Amino acid sequence: MTDVRTPMDTARRLLLERAVDLAARRAASPGNLRFTERQLYYETCRVLRPRPAPVRRVPYSPAPPLRLSRFTEVLRGREPAGMLADEAAGTGEAAEGGEAAAAAEVAGAAGGVAVATIGGEAREPDLYAYGLPRLLICQDRSIARMLLANHVHLEAACPVLSAPDDLPLDPRLAAALERTEGATVHVLHDASPAGIALPARVRAQLGPMAVRVASLGLVPRHARALHLVSGRRPGPPPALGPLPHGLRPDEVDWLAAGRFAEVAAVPPARLLRAVLRLARGPRSVRHSVRDELRDLRTAGFLTWPDA
Repeated sequence: MTDVRTPMDTARRLLLERAVDLAARRAASPGNLRFTERQLYYETCRVLRPRPAPVRRVPYSPAPPLRLSRFTEVLRGREPAGMLADEAAGTGEAAEGGEAAAAAEVAGAAGGVAVATIGGEAREPDLYAYGLPRLLICQDRSIARMLLANHVHLEAACPVLSAPDDLPLDPRLAAALERTEGATVHVLHDASPAGIALPARVRAQLGPMAVRVASLGLVPRHARALHLVSGRRPGPPPALGPLPHGLRPDEVDWLAAGRFAEVAAVPPARLLRAVLRLARGPRSVRHSVRDELRDLRTAGFLTWPDA
């Protein structure tokens, strides 16, 4: 078949290719971050539709300026630096929405780093004899793999799991959480009915255990405050199940209309900072070198010579 592409189509494709290249550089900064294909799609949407300065303080959640099918076509054969290898995931609202809405077209995002599953046989027999102070569960496995690729589990000293692969939790892992006073399970989810219900699912599975389950978001007000691209499910709006009491009436109406926003729509650098800040908790007070040397004098005979 002959190529019937017009000069206008060629020019548009070149502009989209440049937008994707710019979006890849933005997604990887600062520090050569790793990102998924879905995150690159949302970053391309921000390149194509930047936020004007006068409306940056106005909360709103815009529709995507670019259909995923068009983005995938432009990306085909290209391997932007920093993008994780493609892998089918699709666990959020976008995978359920089909091709009707642009954001709802987003199928599973990219990965490349296997999620560290804690279940199964342990190499050390006493592995589960210790306590676990915190745990992070992601609704989307691609987001979990992106966090692992950027070493969030090391910086936050927090295992990162994905709901599709690691729920229900291994009973030994739940016991390790209960063994630690003040242990917290953090849940990172989309602003969608299924995502907002995920913390309650985790809480119900843990039962009467003295383990705190905390939602890191997203909720609809986060999507509007951050100006995240949001989609709308095709067809009639889904029936809403039990929702958290903290949701505002306008957020419930937003969800009842079939709207949703994905965690992948958050800029990668901002997502990493937020997860580290919330999962790691407040930092300990830093002491001066003089205080540390003074403490060493009373620390024991192996740390300071006796006079």
